[in-house]
Amino acid sequence: MYTIDLNSDMGESFGAYRIGNDEGIIQHITSTNVACGYHAGDPMVMDKVVRMAKERGVAVGAHPGYPDLMGFGRRKMVLSTDEVKNYMKYQIGALVAFTQSYGLKLQHVAPHGALGNLCQYDREVSRAICEAVYEIDPSIRIFYCAGAVLGQEAQKMGLKTAAEIFADRAYMEDLSLVPRKQPGSMITDEDLAVERCVKMIKEHKVTAITGKEIAIQGDTLCVHGDGAKALAFVERIRKEFQSQGIAIRNFL
Repeated sequence: MYTIDLNSDMGESFGAYRIGNDEGIIQHITSTNVACGYHAGDPMVMDKVVRMAKERGVAVGAHPGYPDLMGFGRRKMVLSTDEVKNYMKYQIGALVAFTQSYGLKLQHVAPHGALGNLCQYDREVSRAICEAVYEIDPSIRIFYCAGAVLGQEAQKMGLKTAAEIFADRAYMEDLSLVPRKQPGSMITDEDLAVERCVKMIKEHKVTAITGKEIAIQGDTLCVHGDGAKALAFVERIRKEFQSQGIAIRNFL
């Protein structure tokens, strides 16, 4: 039996601005990555997503990013490691207030956007994130992009980890994600997305944008909640995984 956690980035609406279909997507996933107010999200949105997660039995994780609402956290920022660490504490702490109020435990932390991409190779930034998590609660799991040094730094610190793979993103040969501005960075074909997911889980392989087949190992599969086909993707993935003998469950 193959097993995978299915997660999605949620809570990314802000005030009067609506992004994604949280109500629909949460019906099909096992873990949610909740925006914490820096790249997206606000207290009302955070409360709503955590409440829905409680009702659905979905595990809650924090999705902290750069303080960049206008850029959705996808623009690079130059920060000191102390700034990174304290920005993480600030965002995680905010979400923990909501999870505790609903009697839930925060399952994981998954860095968002440009910050998450930086964790592919920057050990100092990765270590700062891990220190923030460790000092808040060392039982919280770190979600890291497959192949990223963030996973190594978390394991050095004794933190639990989960390698994250993506249903809707293309890969470079070094397992980094293809930059969004580059053609072909997003997987928009449902059949292709599902086929790639099954191959990553069962064969531990994925075809890079160059056409080269590369090795990949994943514990949790992400569908970006702001994608136009996010709901269709998670619905198709659940259906296909059932027929392929792939069980979907979180880490709690």
